[in-house]
Amino acid sequence: LAALAGGAAAFFLGWLLNGILLMDTMRSLYNVVEGADNNPPVMWAIALSNLLWAYFYALIFDKWAGIKSFQAGAIAGLWLGALLSLSIDLSLYSMLTMWTLPGVALDVAVSAVMSAVTGGIVGMVLGYGNK
Repeated sequence: LAALAGGAAAFFLGWLLNGILLMDTMRSLYNVVEGADNNPPVMWAIALSNLLWAYFYALIFDKWAGIKSFQAGAIAGLWLGALLSLSIDLSLYSMLTMWTLPGVALDVAVSAVMSAVTGGIVGMVLGYGNK
């Protein structure tokens, strides 16, 4: 349940932040390569990716970290999301010409926010079992 709730939150938050509010800004910060992006995006793959990301959090939080609250989940989610995103984005920046440093910075910031909310929701749902 925690993974489902977190995955749904991540999906809708990604749609709001990346798909609506920051779409033009994101595109302006990348060296767009014609034909490199799926238009329209493959929605089932985005949904599955968000579900797996939330399951990753639920597994870590429940089995190893003992996180059972929104606040603890949000803090852990922020750190995990920011560090993983920074690692992946810098790797892509090092190998692909379409990535720019300002684009990396914005993507890491957005990922950190999304991960904090996702982690918070996962932690909160995991904590319901204790009440």
